[in-house]
Amino acid sequence: MSAAITVLDVGGTHIRQAWWLREGELRARTSRPSPSFKRFPGTTVAELQAMMVRELCDAVAETRDAVVGISFGAALDHRSGTVYASAPLWGGHSEPYSLRAALTSRRPDVHWHIVNDVTAALLHAAAAPSRSRHRKVLLATVSSGIACRVMDQRQGLIPVDICGLQGEIGHLPAHAELAGRPVELDCDCGRTGHLSAYASGPGLARMAEVLQQRAPERWAASRLGLLTTGGTEFEPSLRRALDEDDDLAVELLDAATAPVAAVLRTALCLDPEIDEAVLTGGVVHGLGHHYRRALMGHLTRQGLYLTSDRSPDWLEQRITVSGPGEADSLAGAGIAACSGVPA
Repeated sequence: MSAAITVLDVGGTHIRQAWWLREGELRARTSRPSPSFKRFPGTTVAELQAMMVRELCDAVAETRDAVVGISFGAALDHRSGTVYASAPLWGGHSEPYSLRAALTSRRPDVHWHIVNDVTAALLHAAAAPSRSRHRKVLLATVSSGIACRVMDQRQGLIPVDICGLQGEIGHLPAHAELAGRPVELDCDCGRTGHLSAYASGPGLARMAEVLQQRAPERWAASRLGLLTTGGTEFEPSLRRALDEDDDLAVELLDAATAPVAAVLRTALCLDPEIDEAVLTGGVVHGLGHHYRRALMGHLTRQGLYLTSDRSPDWLEQRITVSGPGEADSLAGAGIAACSGVPA
């Protein structure tokens, strides 16, 4: 294997690329748009998959014994390189697709290593010295999609089920309310009422549309409404409105984080060996401290039975937000390419 490994992080919006050095350093980072169904409406899934294969293969220089680590934003079995579904990339399509076989067919000169993007982020986060004594680490990403993984640090394992999956929480049934009434929204996978439908980046934007429809006068008078009406994009508008303590923006974020808090509450109730739950992803980082504050508000008001009363800071100590570079899927793709995935 060469000293440097090409690493790629494929998301629903962008493909990031870099060189991963075996000493643990990333160099020459670049980013470009992903070929997704939203970017190319009307394109078939087969055409999008072929575009993705060309994109990834063309990104790798023709060198002897090239090694590539790919962090791929999809429900996939890293043991076989089979992708089951990627709502941000391919919408509701869920026919298994052997990505590794397709890449190998086009570029047989390359050693391909493919892992889920959350697995990659967890591999990097769990490698931090500060987490070396943890029993288990949970990492959840909230971005164009939502998922999580749990790693047993004592055994160095990320357990998977018969399909090679774990932690696809974005497609669990969820409940959300706005303006005092339940909300029913469609997920990018095509089904109604999934966690991602309310709490992912696109889900949060759809929740804002519902709130605008249900409370048009409040929306028009709010800082969030004024910013979006003035032409500012939704995400920066929401962050600015939260910075200014806009009541409507706070209400919106509170509604979107409620189902995420419910999943974390359940996970920590069922597995008290999880010593840290790390939050990452574009939504979490984009909204900064506002996101964690909204999440912890739910967990403070309704925590774990008895534990939250007898040890009020138990949850507070376990839920953290990753800092810059702490849970980098590019770095995790490099770790996976060097040593494999512990499953």
